[in-house]
Parts: sequence; C-alpha cells; structure tokens
Amino acid sequence: MFQLSISQEPLVSFPKVLNSHSSLRVRCKSSNLKIDGEPPAKVKESEAKSGPYPGGMTGRDPSVKKPGWLRQRAPQGERFQQVKESLSILKLNTVCEEAQCPNIGECWNGGADGIATATIMLLGDTCTRGCRFCAVKTSRNPLPPDPMEPLNTAIAIAGWAVDYIVLTSVDRDDLPDGGSGHFAKTVKAIKELKPEIMIECLTSDFRGDLKAVETLVHSGLDVFAHNVETVKRLQRLVRDPRAGYEQSLSVLQHAKHSKEGMITKSSIMLGLGESDEELKEAMADLRAVEVDILTLGQYLQPTPLHLTVKEYVTPEKFSFWKEYGESIGFRYVASGPLVRSSYRAGELFVKTMVREKANNTASIS
Repeated sequence: MFQLSISQEPLVSFPKVLNSHSSLRVRCKSSNLKIDGEPPAKVKESEAKSGPYPGGMTGRDPSVKKPGWLRQRAPQGERFQQVKESLSILKLNTVCEEAQCPNIGECWNGGADGIATATIMLLGDTCTRGCRFCAVKTSRNPLPPDPMEPLNTAIAIAGWAVDYIVLTSVDRDDLPDGGSGHFAKTVKAIKELKPEIMIECLTSDFRGDLKAVETLVHSGLDVFAHNVETVKRLQRLVRDPRAGYEQSLSVLQHAKHSKEGMITKSSIMLGLGESDEELKEAMADLRAVEVDILTLGQYLQPTPLHLTVKEYVTPEKFSFWKEYGESIGFRYVASGPLVRSSYRAGELFVKTMVREKANNTASIS
C-alpha cells in the first residue's frame, strides 16, 4: 500500500495561486510496511521529547529499526483482486485498507488453510474520535450513514468466496444510537442473502449505551468483539478521552450476558510501554467479564504524528502470551507480531466454536 506525499522542496517557486502551468514534485512514500526488502522511506525524527510518554509521544526514532519478522510482501492474488474490485464498485470501505493493515493479502486470499476473511468498515470512513494509534481519518461532523450500505454490503459479501466476515465501524458519537441500528441492519441483510456465513462484529463502545449493545447482540451475529486496545494505565494516552477501560469491560460483559452462548472477543496492542504485570492484569480483567477470545499484536506507528513504538516484542514473547492466556481460561488466543483484531478471524478453531454454539442452542430448543 502506498501513499502520495508532496515533497517538502518545491520544484519551482509557487505563485500565489496555482494554475495549470504550476508543477509539484510528488514522491511515493511507503506506509508501515517494508515491501519485498526495499528500505523504508526516511522520516524526519520529531523534536518533541517531552511529556508523560518517555521518548516523546510522536515522531520516529531513527535508532530503532523495524525487525525482519514484521516485513510483509505486497498483497496480490486472484481472490484479493476480486474482493478489491467489488468493494470499489459498491463503494464500501474496509478497515484493512483504511487502517493500513499488514495482513490484508493473507486475509483476503485465505492464507494456507484457504479460509478467507474480510473486514468491512461500516458507517463511512471518518471517525468522530481521535485515538493516538489509529490511521483512520477523523471529523466532528462526518457524512450521514449511507442508507444503501447494509444492502450493498450484503450483495458484495454474498458474491465473495468467504466463509467468515468481520464487520467493524468507525465511532459515530454524532448518532443517537452510535450506529448500532445500522450495524444490525447490515447483519440481518447479510444473513438473509447468505445464511451460512459466520459474522463477527467488532464494535465501538457506543458511549457505554448498553441498549445499543443489545440491539447488535440480537441481530444474528455470531461473535461480538470490542477492543480494550491497551492496558489500564495507558488508556488515556492511547485512546480518545471518550473511551475508557471500565466502559469497554462493561460493554463486553453486557454482550456476554444479553444472549445465551454469545461468543465475545477483545484485542490488546503490545509495544506501547506496558509492563508484563500490567498485561497480566488486563488479561485477568477480560477473563473476569468472560471474554472467550483474545488477540495480541504488535503496535505499528502509522505516521510520525501517531504514538511512537516503545518496544518491538519478539515472536517468542508473543508465543509465551498465547500459552499464558489460554492457561488462565481464554478459549483461544491469537498472539503474534502481525496479529490484528480481525486477523484470520475465521480460523478453524473459531469457526468450530461458532458451530458448537449453534448446535448447543439447537439442542436446547
């Protein structure tokens, strides 16, 4: 994935008003990824070295090099192109693209097991919040939701060779229900066109509105996901002030208790300066509200304006956290440097959990 950026040095002196004869030098700048071994673009280090975040909150440290295990090849493949083209035709957004996810090729193509996963971002591409880790654009007054989006999303997904779909959204604090009704309509539309598909909803906190949580839980989804993002101490630094640790735990707990057998999921980014004890505390808190599935991944700074990476956690340490998480009761932990909230969400184990839930519900009724 590439971004176009205007060079800091003009090719010619700019007139006061640009016209058709004016020219700019434009260069192509790589985003988070190191593609096919090419060196990343050099980014000027921020001079900000003060504040409560050791080493400066933003900017890039040229002495810290991205390790080899974080390199990914550019996405390609027949199924990848099919998904990309249909998204463009129907004017749908994906968090895979908007948040610059490094796993887009693997998820859309299906990986080694052939289980394809895509993550659709509902309610537009503009968020009403400004979390310091996220690359999605923000505004206090984003455009109104597209009333055709639920149907268009269902039509697109029905035509894809995917077994498991993740629906997520930007935060929409400007809407009375936070967008939960729009979310629920989309789930119902998808299930109507493709009843066998499994749907995970990765939601906002709806400002703590538990009625909004119930609306979505009873829409027909299979997995309810909401991310605490980081450990308790770093919440105010990493997330928008309108989000909160206790509020997120409350949302996850209410989703679990609102419907018998509901599978719940959350995610934590590592490398933001958390300690092992703080991570253990967060994992214990998630188990206390009966979260079933946990994903742990490396935080990667999307731009120099976002929070700096404090540590590149090794694959071995991620393996330790997977074992630890499952030892304290999580039914499944996906843990690795490139793991993201919806990374390989349709993996066989998760699909089996969903089917078990469906079979148990059917036997009871």
